[in-house]
Amino acid sequence: MRKRFTVQEYKEGVLSGDRSRLSQAITLAESALESDLKLASDLVQEVLPYTGNSIRIGITGVPGVGKSTFIEAFGQLLVDSGKSVAVLAVDPSSQKSKGSILGDKTQMEKLAGDKRAFIRPSPTGSTLGGVSSKTREAMLLCEAAGFDVILIETVGVGQSETAVKSMVDFFLLLMLAGAGDELQGIKKGIMEMADGVVIHKADGDNIANAKRAKSSYENALHLFPLGENNWSTPVITASSMTKEGLNDSWEMIKKYKDKMQESGFWESNRASQRLSWLDENLQFLLGKFFLEDQQVQKILTKNRKRVENGELSPLALARDLIHTFLRSK
Repeated sequence: MRKRFTVQEYKEGVLSGDRSRLSQAITLAESALESDLKLASDLVQEVLPYTGNSIRIGITGVPGVGKSTFIEAFGQLLVDSGKSVAVLAVDPSSQKSKGSILGDKTQMEKLAGDKRAFIRPSPTGSTLGGVSSKTREAMLLCEAAGFDVILIETVGVGQSETAVKSMVDFFLLLMLAGAGDELQGIKKGIMEMADGVVIHKADGDNIANAKRAKSSYENALHLFPLGENNWSTPVITASSMTKEGLNDSWEMIKKYKDKMQESGFWESNRASQRLSWLDENLQFLLGKFFLEDQQVQKILTKNRKRVENGELSPLALARDLIHTFLRSK
């Protein structure tokens, strides 16, 4: 059985930068046990005054684009410049089997061994958007532990990336060149959400392809209207192997931060994200309490087969379950 500490013990460990206690606190936040949910909620509330000082960066891209490779090289650049970096690497493995849960940590072997960096793999489970349902809590705990930069790597499986956008300050999209018609791979939704685009693996024989892709993406992005932050999305090329473009990536992010803080968008965006988090928690807790109701479970168990066989409308059963739940309260 995993050891549980008091809220104060978790808090003291996290605020002191104790990596082991931070890992245990994140494990607590990821737990589905009711007692752990309450403890984790109290802990996040306790450390809240110590959060908000990091730059939160979401990094996404299709499988094969080299997200882990980029994050290790980019993270190394940051720690070498004096920054402390936390990486929340969301692993696409199953919650049930755990799969290759340490895959990202193995791929980032050098960065994982650096005392200025902290890497935490977490399973996505059934969460849309390629992020763990508890990524927000993990992010706040890392901020409370004093990390300057939080990098959130998503699985980039083509599902809605809105979940990532709604919890970070800067949303970085990694793309590949030389994999066919570049413009064919542009998805308007995700391109509109990106605050920066990096054409990755721009090295060797692929440099010319990367430059052409850069031009294609820039032309495409000019067709999109500016968002509420009034920011024109830059496109740069980079290579984790040669390190070219990594510093440009960081300069792009710093320029964005300066402009957004000056305009007031930085804090207004975070305020909006906090309200989104509230809505998500309301939906999660309401769903949890609803499905744990004995009467609801009884009717659901009795009629699930009828829905499966096409004898009963899913909507009709859902409405019946909700009415039953409301009458019991």
